[in-house]
Amino acid sequence: QLQLVESGGGLVQPGGSLRLSCVASGFSLEGYSVGWFRQVPGKERQGVTCITISGDMRETANSVKGRFTVSRDNAKNTVYLQMNNLNPEDTALYYCGATTYASMCPWSLYDYAYWGQGTQVTVSS
Repeated sequence: QLQLVESGGGLVQPGGSLRLSCVASGFSLEGYSVGWFRQVPGKERQGVTCITISGDMRETANSVKGRFTVSRDNAKNTVYLQMNNLNPEDTALYYCGATTYASMCPWSLYDYAYWGQGTQVTVSS
């Protein structure tokens, strides 16, 4: 089965850190750029950041610049989202998506071939 699986979410206090993982199953992530998105109830899924096939971080939302970093390990078929200095506004369900765009990540959800099921991040004291 071709799918992405996110993990690493949880409950963290403000100022804390989490690292999310996005693992591909049934296909190689090496030929895909991978975007991270987040969604809160009642709102649309929004782009957070992405990593291109060559490993460049692109299209990072202003709200997370300087705090979130994306990386990839093709040998492990995994993309990571390191989130530091978290605040309550980062609380959301986080998704990863794989797109065949090589050097950028579109924010249209229809441009993504594969999605994970999401992992919940809750920032609260």
